[in-house]
Amino acid sequence: MNDRVAADIAPFVRRAVDARGVVTLTLDRPQSFNALSEGMLAALQGELDAVGSDETARAVVIAATGKAFCAGHDLKEMRAAPSLGYYEALFAQCARMMLTIQRLPVPVIARVQGIATAAGCQLVAACDLAVAADSARFAVSGVNLGLFCSSPSVPLVRNVARKPAFEMLVTGEFISAEEARARGLVNRVASVEALDGAVESLLAAIVAKPRSAIALGKALFYRQIETGSEAAYEDAAKTMACNMMEVDTLEGVQAFIDKRKPDWAS
Repeated sequence: MNDRVAADIAPFVRRAVDARGVVTLTLDRPQSFNALSEGMLAALQGELDAVGSDETARAVVIAATGKAFCAGHDLKEMRAAPSLGYYEALFAQCARMMLTIQRLPVPVIARVQGIATAAGCQLVAACDLAVAADSARFAVSGVNLGLFCSSPSVPLVRNVARKPAFEMLVTGEFISAEEARARGLVNRVASVEALDGAVESLLAAIVAKPRSAIALGKALFYRQIETGSEAAYEDAAKTMACNMMEVDTLEGVQAFIDKRKPDWAS
């Protein structure tokens, strides 16, 4: 079997789960820079849906192999069958996958080892957290081809301030990992050698907390972003009241009073 045939039948996404319930989904199409082809989108959707129904999952890491984290949509695939209906279906498929990340009850971390462009940058922005190698670069570069990155702009402007986000969208220029951190697109930057350690430090902090509290908090976090302050406070108050009734929360408060470590149920 030649390398091209082997690549065609290999899985788009590789899945690994550790003893803590951390699910690592690795984009594994390095020869196409892990482009979000229809196959890649479907594979990611399937894996994310599986996480959503798995009550033992505690966090997700989206990683990638090769030089690129993700180079956006597969332009050759898009150009092969141009029609409005096809493009509407493709971008709807992509939007569904991005929204699934937001709706999962567990945090999703992007582990960015290489370039992330267009919808690949969108994927980074859609994740709850992101850790990048210091050599990684980011761009919403569709405008360079005459295609404004409209869909990537949705999570981008919810991570990055308006003027820096608009500059990225209308210039298509790359920014460095450090600039991405300064603008709020990524949380942490590390050398390639220290990248896994930086991701692990976030994971360790997350899995040490009750799953139920993280799930409630994540859902509220995204709901209140889209509302005015008054409605956000009302929602937050109800969410905190429900949170206080959780077994783990009552245990955590009692443990603080007793000056001991909490014994989490989840």
